[in-house]
Amino acid sequence: MSLHDFEKSFQNKIDNEIKIEPKDWMPEAYRKTNLRQISQHAHSEIVGMLPEGNWISRAPSLKRKVILIAKVQDEAGHGLYLYAAAETLGMSREQMIDDLNSGKAKYSSIFNYPTLSWADMGAVGWLVDGAAILNQVMLCRTSYGPYARAMVRICKEESFHQRQGFESLLVLSKGTKEQRDMCQDAINRWWWPSLMMFGPKDSESTNSDQSMKWKIKRKTNDELRQSFIDMIAEQIKLLGMTLPDPNLKWNENRKHYDFGEINWEEFWSVVKGNGPCNKQRLVARNKAHDEGAWVRAAAIAYAEKRKNKLKIKAA
Repeated sequence: MSLHDFEKSFQNKIDNEIKIEPKDWMPEAYRKTNLRQISQHAHSEIVGMLPEGNWISRAPSLKRKVILIAKVQDEAGHGLYLYAAAETLGMSREQMIDDLNSGKAKYSSIFNYPTLSWADMGAVGWLVDGAAILNQVMLCRTSYGPYARAMVRICKEESFHQRQGFESLLVLSKGTKEQRDMCQDAINRWWWPSLMMFGPKDSESTNSDQSMKWKIKRKTNDELRQSFIDMIAEQIKLLGMTLPDPNLKWNENRKHYDFGEINWEEFWSVVKGNGPCNKQRLVARNKAHDEGAWVRAAAIAYAEKRKNKLKIKAA
């Protein structure tokens, strides 16, 4: 078969909703696009543990502590699922981790913002995980099989995280004036970075059209961002809080909420490594990697010892 025939057969699979599997022929650009997206998603889950893990010891009750520990554990598991999916595309997990720790690889810019109060844990769950879910539900139908299958469980757990976050804010919103103020302050600080999670505007997203054709993505950045705004603008009414956007209002003609302009200069600055916590996050990841070297070495030694025992028994 010619290259043209391979490409035609590949696109026919995509168009007919047949998943692409690791051993199937695929264009190199498709492999690289998936590898970049899946590995960055995995990195985001791992780095995302840091701003929340910082609050485990300071949670206001045993119940909240247990919930937060469970959430951080879930995120570690998500990272492992996604690294395993990315490995099927030909890059080792060690290389992906090295790229993260060196700063070469990107992760979601949202995790380069600090969590300043307990209310931030609720805002992160409601807004950040809520934005992630809208992105990730689409990925359950992405064309690359290992990624789509990993996303099924991840989405179930992320949905639970969002409900936990909203419930936490709901309790604060019904509390003292200080608690209500803390709740509003967290929403104010996390709203705009949450909108940035969907990526640049469609007009500036260079890979969007090809990703849509290959069904790596099912909706554009702007479509997902609008769905998120429409959802949150209604949910916040239950909290009795407001979103920090004076231009937010319902447009009867569009049947969507209009909203203000995102600070794209801030977005690109954080993406390029100049966010409030970029350096702090990389320092923390490298410290954990270095201090965990003995665990990895012990695990490898144990695996080798067990393999040798099995060889002796088989002989």
